[in-house]
Amino acid sequence: MTERYWETKSLSEMTDAEWEGLCDGCAKCCLNKFIEDDNEDAVGPTDSIAPGETIHYTNIACSLLNTKTCGCTRYEQRTRWVPDCVKLTKENLKDIFFMPPSCSYRRLHEGRNLPSWHPLLNNGKKAKMHQAGMSVRGKTVFETETTLAHFEDYIVRWPLKDID
Repeated sequence: MTERYWETKSLSEMTDAEWEGLCDGCAKCCLNKFIEDDNEDAVGPTDSIAPGETIHYTNIACSLLNTKTCGCTRYEQRTRWVPDCVKLTKENLKDIFFMPPSCSYRRLHEGRNLPSWHPLLNNGKKAKMHQAGMSVRGKTVFETETTLAHFEDYIVRWPLKDID
């Protein structure tokens, strides 16, 4: 990969390896999120957010998440194991409204730079990200250990934090 390729290439110009390399590995996308709306009949995943709706992040993590490394234990097969898991691609990035503000893909899509704690700026290491509190490490419970009927007890604001 070209050094600092994210500064010279658009997201659409990146190779698959460069695209994958952008992920900071924070695992915030592995948190259960809920949309607050007035439609009590709505069930299942959604691909857009309507005016007046609010996304709420919880600290409830996908059961495939390794909460120490903040990586998926079944990354290549994740959409097979978890049908609601969204595979972020160049084609659907514009529609991924639920990615946290600190997400590297979202930041670049919005014309912002990578944050100083990003592994690409720190020799591929996640230590600065964890130290800055930008990952889910030490902050989650597994969905298998909770009851989603009481998801409101798990709503958190820290996934919305964005620095630099």
